[in-house]
Amino acid sequence: MPLMRIARPIAAVGATLLTALLVPPGANAAPAPHPACTARVPGAEYVTGACLADLTTAGTTVTGHTDPADWAGLEAPGAVNPSGVKGVQLDGYFPDTSTTNTNHGWNHDSQFVIRLPDHWNGGLVVAGPPGVREQYANDRLIADHVLAQGYAYAATDKGNTGARIHTDGRRPGDAVAEWHDRVTQLTVAAKRTAARHYGRAPVHTYMAGASAGGYLVRWQLENRPDLYTGGVELHGLLLTPDSPNVLDTAPAALRAYPRYAAGEPGALEEMYAAGYPEGTRPLWEWHYRNQWDSLQRIMREEIDPGYDGDREAGFPFCPAGVQPGCDTDYVYADRPRRVHRTVERLSLTGRIGRPLITLQGTLDTLLPISRSGDVYARMVEDSGRGGLHRYYRIADGTHSDGLAAPFPQLVRPMSPCLRTAFDALTAWTGPGGTLPPPSRTVPRPAPGSDTVNMCSL
Repeated sequence: MPLMRIARPIAAVGATLLTALLVPPGANAAPAPHPACTARVPGAEYVTGACLADLTTAGTTVTGHTDPADWAGLEAPGAVNPSGVKGVQLDGYFPDTSTTNTNHGWNHDSQFVIRLPDHWNGGLVVAGPPGVREQYANDRLIADHVLAQGYAYAATDKGNTGARIHTDGRRPGDAVAEWHDRVTQLTVAAKRTAARHYGRAPVHTYMAGASAGGYLVRWQLENRPDLYTGGVELHGLLLTPDSPNVLDTAPAALRAYPRYAAGEPGALEEMYAAGYPEGTRPLWEWHYRNQWDSLQRIMREEIDPGYDGDREAGFPFCPAGVQPGCDTDYVYADRPRRVHRTVERLSLTGRIGRPLITLQGTLDTLLPISRSGDVYARMVEDSGRGGLHRYYRIADGTHSDGLAAPFPQLVRPMSPCLRTAFDALTAWTGPGGTLPPPSRTVPRPAPGSDTVNMCSL
């Protein structure tokens, strides 16, 4: 039975995807799906299946088996995706007590989607969404392209969604820790589901993701390498016990940017010192208004809820030095040891156990590259795992390809580079063992190149 949708504004954190209305038994009741169109997903509390003529967004947008609002703003204008992949889609959820994900009218977290193409190449790709989005967020960025190559695909909502993830769990950090468990849970379940569906287990399993999803690629390859052949990630969040990490980049910008905008002496140099280089200046206002404040308050409330007392997620856009508990004044290094222990529980180490390709744009203005990707690359090298890692700094790339529309002369889309990196990863881990190019800064192509759809590493 197709899943029907009621649209809501793109600015919402997650869109509501409703199931078809229930009807009483009788002549108007929809027929039960054919047994071949559904499957049991190990550990799932509920699963519904559908045989679809097209598992890509070209088809699922029409049939209601994706959520366009979940991937809105992540794509550059002119992006061309493949289509026409016939197969089975499974939607469902694992047992969970939180209810932040309202997709399908289920009001139930730990939702997932599994797509099983008819023409399978023997592989599986697993993804977690960026930010606090839901399970369909990677449908344009990752799913369409790997499905067209014949991979089965599985994605999770990470176990909690939206701006109030901090309400999930019993202690600080539990919501993020659940992200780890839900990716592992889905990977195991999707492998078994694919094995039952096709009659043989996947030969290769890859992890892919961006931002928070990129953080999860790193975490899985560090902590559960037994489950994967390798991974590819785009500008992953960085969590480490000490600075720099995701909790201390945004506050510096929130303090300095208003002073810079007001023309105050020294503010520009403060922005540079905080990791936001000269080339990112045109992007500062947009990030101040749309991302720095929300990212800081969401992650800080999850990890350090005591900072603002009993208030939930602080005071939006509070000026520095005025309001106690203001995230603009947040200094991670000064927080109590218990906060650092929470971050330590969630932290990355660089000790990857499978091949990993990392990409980050030099104009990333949400997670500055010198405080994020560059740091993680050194962590991998310092842990002795450099041979398993490639790190490509993409000149003029930023954190969201959606910014290519308002800043077409400045921003280079990252999504085609992610796809090229995925192909490089599969060649690296495949029968030929073709090594990817050495880590480097990838220059912007010549003017007139199709940077929206093509990328060479």
